[in-house]
Amino acid sequence: MRTGAGRPPADWPLSEHSRSVDAGGIRWHFQIMGEGPAIMLIHGTGASTHSFRDLAPILAENHQVLMADCPGLGFTDRPSRSLTLQTMAAMHAELLQKLGVNPAVIVGHSAGAVIAIEMALDGRVAPQHLVSLNGALLPFPGLAGRLFPKIAKVVYRNPIVPRFFAYRAKSENAVSGLLDGTGSALTPGGKSLYARLFQDRHHVAGTLSMMSHWDLDRFSARLDRLETPLLLVTGDRDKAIPVSVSHRVAAQVKNGKVVVLNGLGHLAHEEAPGLIAELIFEVVGTS
Repeated sequence: MRTGAGRPPADWPLSEHSRSVDAGGIRWHFQIMGEGPAIMLIHGTGASTHSFRDLAPILAENHQVLMADCPGLGFTDRPSRSLTLQTMAAMHAELLQKLGVNPAVIVGHSAGAVIAIEMALDGRVAPQHLVSLNGALLPFPGLAGRLFPKIAKVVYRNPIVPRFFAYRAKSENAVSGLLDGTGSALTPGGKSLYARLFQDRHHVAGTLSMMSHWDLDRFSARLDRLETPLLLVTGDRDKAIPVSVSHRVAAQVKNGKVVVLNGLGHLAHEEAPGLIAELIFEVVGTS
C-alpha cells in the first residue's frame, strides 16, 4: 500500500468520504462528513484518519466532522520543512483556512492533542472547546525526555531504518505486540490497519520525523496561557501516557477538567467510540 499519495485505497475506512486538497505546500488527504457545527479530529503519531473510523460516523449524525492525515503520515504528503510541533500546528491551520472550516470543537488524540492546543495557543484557531484523548502533553521525565528526541533523530536520518521497520511490520506479531503495549485491546481488523500503514516506508519515515522534531518543553511551559476550556480524557490502562499527565495539565491550565475511563488504554477512542462520542457531545452541548 502506497501512502502519501493524497488518496487511500478503496477499502480504507470511510474512503467514500475521502478528499484531497493542496494547502501549506503539500497535498493532504482528509475526510469530511455530516452537517452541523464543525468538529475537527486530529490523530496521533503513527496513526491516520483510520483511528477515528468508528467515532467519526457517530459524531457526524448531527455535526460536520473533519479529519485529516497529519503531514507525512497516512496519505498526506510530507513537507520539505521539518515536522516540528509549530510546523504541524501551522499546517493544520492552513488546511482549515483552505477548506473554510471553523471548528467549534477540536479533538486530538495523543500528539494530536498537542497540535490542537498549540493552534489555540498561537491564536491560529478559536474553538469554543478542546478535547484531549490520552494527550501526550508533557515531556518524558528525566533522562528519557532528553535522550528520546535525539535517538529518534539519529534513527530518522538513517535511510535504512524506515525500510527495516516496514519489513518488520509484515509480521503480525510485531505490530500486534506494539499495539498491545498501549494498554488497549484492538480487534484483529483494527490491528491490521496499523500493520498496513507501517508496511509502507514513507509512513514510517514520516512517523520518525515527527518524533525526532517534537519539543514539548516549550509547549508545556505555555499551558498556563491557554484560555480555551480543555477536557482531558484518559484511560486508566494507558501504558503510554499515565493518568497523572492529564491531572498535572488540568492543574496548569485555566479551565481544565479530567475524565478517567476505567478499563481503557491509550487507544480508548478505538476501543469505546460510543463512550468517547458521548463525552464530546456533552462538550458540544455547552458550546
